[in-house]
Amino acid sequence: MDADLAALVVVVVIALAFDFTNGFHDAANAIATSVSTRALTPRAALALAASMNLVGAALGTGVAKTVGAGIIATPAGSHGLTVVFAALIGAICWNLLTWWLGLPTSSSHALIGGLVGAALAAASGVYWDGVLTKIVLPMILSPLLGVALGYLIHAAILWMFRRTTPSKTSRGFRMAQSLSAAAMGLGHGLQDAQKTMGVIVLALVTAGQQDTFDVPWWVIGAVAAALAAGTYAGGWRIIRTLGRRIVHLDPPRGFAAEAAAASVLYTTAFVWHAPISTTHTITSAILGAGATRRLSAVRWGVARNIGVAWLLTMPGAGLAAAAAYALIHVLLGT
Repeated sequence: MDADLAALVVVVVIALAFDFTNGFHDAANAIATSVSTRALTPRAALALAASMNLVGAALGTGVAKTVGAGIIATPAGSHGLTVVFAALIGAICWNLLTWWLGLPTSSSHALIGGLVGAALAAASGVYWDGVLTKIVLPMILSPLLGVALGYLIHAAILWMFRRTTPSKTSRGFRMAQSLSAAAMGLGHGLQDAQKTMGVIVLALVTAGQQDTFDVPWWVIGAVAAALAAGTYAGGWRIIRTLGRRIVHLDPPRGFAAEAAAASVLYTTAFVWHAPISTTHTITSAILGAGATRRLSAVRWGVARNIGVAWLLTMPGAGLAAAAAYALIHVLLGT
């Protein structure tokens, strides 16, 4: 096995490791509301989310092509693979740090920040137009849509069931949350799996193993399996933050938040091929659904800490990736 091929294998393995951390870091996206309202047991919710991740990962590759071809330009050969490797290391480090702190930050934006940081450290090209239109603008718009839809859907539920007793409404929506949790799991697989697919395809093109950014079937299968396994492993620290610490959720609010977030995920993946954050989307939808009670029902101090972590994600992962690139460059001279 020549050096470039060996480096490619290492990058693919590290990409799948990132995908696994994405799964357990973002498991809360799909199941926190269902677990906190006791609509599903934790293990049943994780199993449902993991299985829907597998399905969602196979439904499209538009986001993967955006990530692979629209963010950075890498040099050919081992130097380019070093850039991709450093980007993945930066994203993994950020995921592990924020998981330890229990902060629901975006694995997607950690990956994008890692790619940009490693590319800048290597003096490679960054497609800033693509970063602005496909990353930054959706990063701003998707939480706004999540808040608005979460609020509107729950407000509609309150009006539609205003003559029904709260206990009866809660029982019905506790069952309905199985569907909304499945929809979130599907959206998570549709969005987050494709981002790792895009990075692996970028590595394949950089190594000269293929000429286009089409996603091979084996990449889809491997990424889907790694994401599902990570999801089933569960990220309980973040699940507690999303499910309990931001706002008290009952089944109707949980359903509204999940339905709102899933709608945003599907629209951005199928229509715009934009790699948005499932974490940002579900968190903002929870805030919107919770705000229908009263604004003071939301624990804004927790929300503020999450917001600060969101803002730090791309530069934090980018700095970690740049440091990883510099270290590798010194050690290996690539």
